[in-house]
Amino acid sequence: MTICFVSEYSVERLAVTRRRKKVHGVEAVVLVGGKGTRLRPLTLSAPKPMLPTAGVPFLTHLLSRIKEVGITHVVLGTSYKAEVFEEYFGDGSRLGLELEYVVEEVPLDTAGAIRNVADKLREPDVMVFNGDILSGVDLTGIVDTHRKHEADVTLHLVKVADPRAFGCVPTDDEGRVQAFLEKTENPPTDQINAGCYVFRREVIDAIPAGRPVSVERETFPGLLADGKRLQGHVDATYWLDLGKPEAFVQGSADLVRGVAPSAAVAQAGDFLVLEGSSVHEGATVKGGSTVGANCTVADGAVLDGAILFDGAVVGENAVVERSIVGAGALVQAGAVLRDAVVGDSAVIGARCELIGGARVWPGVVLPEAGVRFSTDA
Repeated sequence: MTICFVSEYSVERLAVTRRRKKVHGVEAVVLVGGKGTRLRPLTLSAPKPMLPTAGVPFLTHLLSRIKEVGITHVVLGTSYKAEVFEEYFGDGSRLGLELEYVVEEVPLDTAGAIRNVADKLREPDVMVFNGDILSGVDLTGIVDTHRKHEADVTLHLVKVADPRAFGCVPTDDEGRVQAFLEKTENPPTDQINAGCYVFRREVIDAIPAGRPVSVERETFPGLLADGKRLQGHVDATYWLDLGKPEAFVQGSADLVRGVAPSAAVAQAGDFLVLEGSSVHEGATVKGGSTVGANCTVADGAVLDGAILFDGAVVGENAVVERSIVGAGALVQAGAVLRDAVVGDSAVIGARCELIGGARVWPGVVLPEAGVRFSTDA
């Protein structure tokens, strides 16, 4: 797979911090070891955090936000296709960061993965991020909450409209965490764990090493039982788990349009076209679509909330809505993609219709009108 490269302009923008409050005595850990199975076939050739999102690997957006608040030392906890991260980001100096990498040889779950990088840490407070969450939370605000309450761990908790699909985290009037509850049809609160934490370094060192440990099932309940202070930082800012194709498409579109914050997006707009691409003047590109580098979009084609990876081709009068087209893939004339995923180098034959979650694996060739949802051929 060809990963979209950060444009020169974006690198310069990422290296410049905005005028906002900076944090001190804090470093970051980003957990990027998952296989991203829910995004297959895209993640067969690249880790989820390295998939192009608004023109750059998704991890770039998170690193841009970390850099903005003055955190410069970042440790990446890697596992699946670990080499891809270092090959792309190197030592981080291009982004104004100091990056280090720790490979997780066997699955260790969230807390185990945090403990696995402990030898690289050197600050009293450690901000931990799940590498597949897109969030607009004020990172300095989380650190301020952590220090104000002298917490052992502070959790970013986000309010969601329907918390039934998540475990809930109730807090008291002072924001102190009371429990970690499993998914239920009648959740007692709309607050859920948003996948961002601040740990005191001593708490990380106390996590058992060398075995899988879950933060929500073992570490956090254990801390509560021991009377430690777990503090919630609750807000209702932008938050999205990019684990599923529909969320990945939405997140990329929101970044392009400026709905979600990132210093790695040069300029917000209704669409983004990368260098070397050809978009016919008769084509329509909208809805936060991204056209990767060296793509071709033919006359009459419609892209709406679409993501084209590098080298993809969309033929005349084809429609690509809320869908992802992999690197080097071909969508022939008159084909329709709605809420679909097309793997790298696949061919979608003319007048095919892929709708409602259809996924085509890399290199697969669908013949003309070979897959239809309409009755006519």
